[in-house]
Amino acid sequence: MIEDWQKLDPEPAARILSEINPLLEPVPFSEEDTTLRKSALPFYDGYELIELTDMSAVPAARKYAMYKPGEPVVIDWTNQPIYDTNEKSPIALTSRNILDYVRFFFSYVRGRYGRFLIIENVDDIRWQVEPPVQGRKVMQEMLEPLHLVEYDVEEDVYHLEAFMMFKDSLFKTKIHVHSDGLVSMSDEELKIEGMPVLQDSAA
Repeated sequence: MIEDWQKLDPEPAARILSEINPLLEPVPFSEEDTTLRKSALPFYDGYELIELTDMSAVPAARKYAMYKPGEPVVIDWTNQPIYDTNEKSPIALTSRNILDYVRFFFSYVRGRYGRFLIIENVDDIRWQVEPPVQGRKVMQEMLEPLHLVEYDVEEDVYHLEAFMMFKDSLFKTKIHVHSDGLVSMSDEELKIEGMPVLQDSAA
């Protein structure tokens, strides 16, 4: 879902940028130097994910927003913009889009000490030093894709399992998502620590 980007033509890009620009800090992006791409957000009615890239900066400056005509919401790497949009849209979670929502949530929420990155295969890991072939094979055999374990009808909660990376540590965890989009984690099980990985950057 997140990687299914489509570049916007100049006219719709300029229109959307004009709505998002007043919300950007510290400075707005210029129309001449900015390209926009969009991706679907299947759990919302009418919202799309917008990526704005200002090519005049070195390195390029990048911002993200959830966009519905007249209702842009800039992503600030806290969970608040997502939770606000969940209530306003409102969010509509199903067994078909719950994985998309969880991937989206953890991609665009950053805590005080960094992001919890979902790791579904060994190529998702940003290595500082590539492990030997055998090491990659052993790790790949251990990893599992993000998956739905069960939906609790009475509690209206989706229960999932995932492998995640936080800083230089890989762990397995349970993820719980309520029907209103509230996300929590439990039963974290450390698998590997001190891995030679690049430090995560949310930008």
